[in-house]
Parts: sequence; structure tokens; C-alpha cells
Amino acid sequence: MIVVDAGLNEGMPDEAATAGAAVEDTLLPPAASRQILRKKAMDLLARREHSVAELHRKLVFYAHGKARAGAKRDAERQKPDAGFVDEVVEKLQNEGLVSDARFTEAFVRYRASNGYGPQRIQAELRERGVSEKMRAVHLDFGDPLWFERALRVRRKRFGEGHPKDLKERARQARFLQYRGFTTDQVRQVLDGDAID
Repeated sequence: MIVVDAGLNEGMPDEAATAGAAVEDTLLPPAASRQILRKKAMDLLARREHSVAELHRKLVFYAHGKARAGAKRDAERQKPDAGFVDEVVEKLQNEGLVSDARFTEAFVRYRASNGYGPQRIQAELRERGVSEKMRAVHLDFGDPLWFERALRVRRKRFGEGHPKDLKERARQARFLQYRGFTTDQVRQVLDGDAID
């Protein structure tokens, strides 16, 4: 819809007076909205796995037009109805195209291989909307592999030797805790306990 300036902007701030004609955003019909939202979801899922909540949030953001701030043409001003995001995400879940279990498994494996501990990974999963139950299934804090990973991360950053004084020990402990390892894992690595 085009709004024509009929001299009604007199007395308005300079921005409004100089704007002249403005174009309003319009919503696409339901079928087109569903199709566009599904295409955007598939584009996102083609790049990497997403949690259900993360995909939902990104689609809502997209539907509200924030991703097209610089659109100029009228056709680009038409945007999908955000009311269909729930429906599209639910259908993708039913088809097995988006899965919190698959996302969590891949995310834990990826972050652990990059040297992050279970506490940090758990916090990141929480931020991405993964349920506590799903986090518990894929993150075992007592797994001996966490100690080995913590030891590997410490050695990569600080070398083979043990801390020489309390200041150095505290520095290494802070680093490992920042990476998300538990206090017990940090203590065991810094004390040089054997990993069973």
C-alpha cells in the first residue's frame, strides 16, 4: 500500500516531512507463508542441526522482517505470517527433519572435541532451548572421558609440567573452569591423579 503525502506533514519533524511516500509491509497469504517459512527452515537445517527452540526463534525473527531491513521493492516487503511458525516447526519435527535428540548429540560431540567441559556445554544447550531431560541423556558428568579431555586441554595450553606454585595452579584452574570442567575434574587434573 502506498501512502501519498498530501501536505499533512507540515509541522512534523524533518524526517517525517522529507519521507514523502512510504511503503507498508504486507503479509503473504497462508499457503505462501507456510511455503516461505518451510524453505527458510530447510535452508537453516541444511547448514547445521538446530534445536527445535532455536529454529523456532530464528523463523519468528525472519517472519518479523528483521532479516530484510534493507528491502526496497514492494515484493520484498511482503513477509510471511509469523502465526504459522509453530505449525511449520511441528511439521518438520513430525517428519524427523528437526530433532532435539540429534541436535544435542551432535552439539555435545562437537563442543567436547573442541575442548569444552560438561558444565559449559550444558549451559549452551540450555540457552538453545534443549530440555533438562535431553541434556541429562547426552551429558554424563561422571564419564572418565571428561577427565582425559580436561587433561588434554590443560596440556595443550600450559604444557606437560604441573603448576609450580599456587598462583600458576589458580590460573590453570580458572582456565579449566572457564572451559566448563567441574571442580572435581579440575582438581584431579591439577593434582596429577591417575585417570581410571
